[in-house]
Amino acid sequence: MSKRLITRYLSGIVERGTLVVRFADGSNENFGKPAEGFPDVVIRFVDRKVSRDILLDPRLGAAEAFMDGRLLVERGGIMELVELLRANAPWDRGGSIGRPSRLRRWRNSAAFALDSVNSRIGSQRNVAHHYDIGNAFYQLMLDAEHMQYSCAYWDDGVETLAEAQEAKLAHIAAKLALAPGQEVLDLGCGWGGMAIYLARRMDLRVTGITLSEEQLSLARTRAEQASVSDRVKFELVDYRDLAARGQRFDRIVSVGMFEHVGRPQFEAFFRSCANMLADDGVMLLHTIGRIGAPGTTDAFTRKYIFPGGYIPALSETVAASEKYRLIASDVEMLRLHYARTLRAWYANCEANRERIEAMFDARFYRMWTFYLAGATAAFEHGGMCNYQIQYCRDRRALPLTRGYIDEAEGALRDR
Repeated sequence: MSKRLITRYLSGIVERGTLVVRFADGSNENFGKPAEGFPDVVIRFVDRKVSRDILLDPRLGAAEAFMDGRLLVERGGIMELVELLRANAPWDRGGSIGRPSRLRRWRNSAAFALDSVNSRIGSQRNVAHHYDIGNAFYQLMLDAEHMQYSCAYWDDGVETLAEAQEAKLAHIAAKLALAPGQEVLDLGCGWGGMAIYLARRMDLRVTGITLSEEQLSLARTRAEQASVSDRVKFELVDYRDLAARGQRFDRIVSVGMFEHVGRPQFEAFFRSCANMLADDGVMLLHTIGRIGAPGTTDAFTRKYIFPGGYIPALSETVAASEKYRLIASDVEMLRLHYARTLRAWYANCEANRERIEAMFDARFYRMWTFYLAGATAAFEHGGMCNYQIQYCRDRRALPLTRGYIDEAEGALRDR
């Protein structure tokens, strides 16, 4: 029964590009036709339960079968398999790669609501789940100079991951309209790349906060190596606790952190930011976002990658921020930049497969590459994008036109 259903399911998805499925009983099924720009993939189901697991929940079922070595990709790779399925049903054509069963959708929504509360204790535990797996691993995947684990900016003439991450930092810094002597808060500072970049290029004092002990340790080391530890400090503290101290900052920047806040905490996040931002201050929020309406986090991502995380829609982000008189003074959508970034990370992981498997095991490697492949497809064909939202509290705090952004960005890129 499950074999017949999975055959019908895949027949309704794969039209361009080809997929060959080799079932555990020795039979083969062919789907689609060769098409330019679409991959040709061959997979094998090692046991009869793989079809059932995928039908119950396509993403989680396929992920766990792949992770456990029960779904083998014999031609192409996991990137090509996920790309093939997503490209045949792109979000911006109203398509879908299929929905989990009604029961599984209900369970996913209920579990998502339960997981997304994100208390202070839960936030640190969730961050540790993803970021405290080891700095050595992330050093294999990310750009060496800035260690940016967020969407790069592939401006004209930018070719390498390192160049694109440097361009991202300049693009964000320009939107902050920085001036010498200012106090800057880097909210969710990662390994310190943004804070160090700002301190090296301008006469600023930067405070970076994180909930990852691994990130904190390396960020402090990197600041010392860059000779900016006198102007940059890093703390292990929750943004809500920092806001409670009453300290205010001229500028606030948050890159790739808002996705971990959790929808129930959106208002607490923006209330904290508004109270920490000076009356004439400027804030830049860089976050993954949904192109469409609000949704839920899928079971695979919630279980294995970002427990407690949630990708926000632009509508709910602005709805939460406007309650605290934060003016959304500039909004930019980065459409395909993250897809290209993810492909660079995937290539780095492929190049370091043996080292990653030695650090963890083959199952971890398969889990991680499935995550990167799924994320890439979501940005290339699904409903994901990046938003950069600039906020101010005083409408007169910034120049009337956007020319200052290009001017500042060009100056930073020329240094």
